Amino acid sequence: MTTYGTIPTSSSPSGTPANLEYISRAKERIREGLGDRRPWREMFDVHCLSLPRSFREAVARVKTNFGYFTMNYAIVFLVIMFFSLIWHPISLIVFAAMVAVWLFLYFLRDEPLVVFGRLISDKVVLIVLSILTIGVLLFTGAIANILGALLGGVVVVLIHAAVRKTDSLGGDEEAAAGLSRTSS
Repeated sequence: MTTYGTIPTSSSPSGTPANLEYISRAKERIREGLGDRRPWREMFDVHCLSLPRSFREAVARVKTNFGYFTMNYAIVFLVIMFFSLIWHPISLIVFAAMVAVWLFLYFLRDEPLVVFGRLISDKVVLIVLSILTIGVLLFTGAIANILGALLGGVVVVLIHAAVRKTDSLGGDEEAAAGLSRTSS
């Protein structure tokens, strides 16, 4: 039987099922996103830690380090949130479900989000998902854990960003200047 002239049902190469194609695209996007992560060895280099001389220097370090280590700080923050929810399994399940929602609606989208014929910007999606995630987690009864994790994450990130010297950061001047790729 010949298949000449038939229209393929999937845009994937060599007849790969659409589900596998979606999973491979998701893996690639996650790799690209984690490509912004700086090496942990560079982040925790003991020789690059010192107390700032003034408050102004501490603020400058925080801005520079936050721009340079943004992905690392996000990972640290999520790990702190995860560990705070271990003792609340319902909250942890809700957190995992919200991560899946974030992946589908924010991180792994190929096309812009359109709702009722209107184009929704990435900023709106980010704000709505952030509020929804915090709101849903607060309804799970782990308010103290969630607020503690938020506060703990902020404190850990701010302490590291203030204590980590910025003169030895890598050559990515755009990231070191505190510019992010989402601001454009």
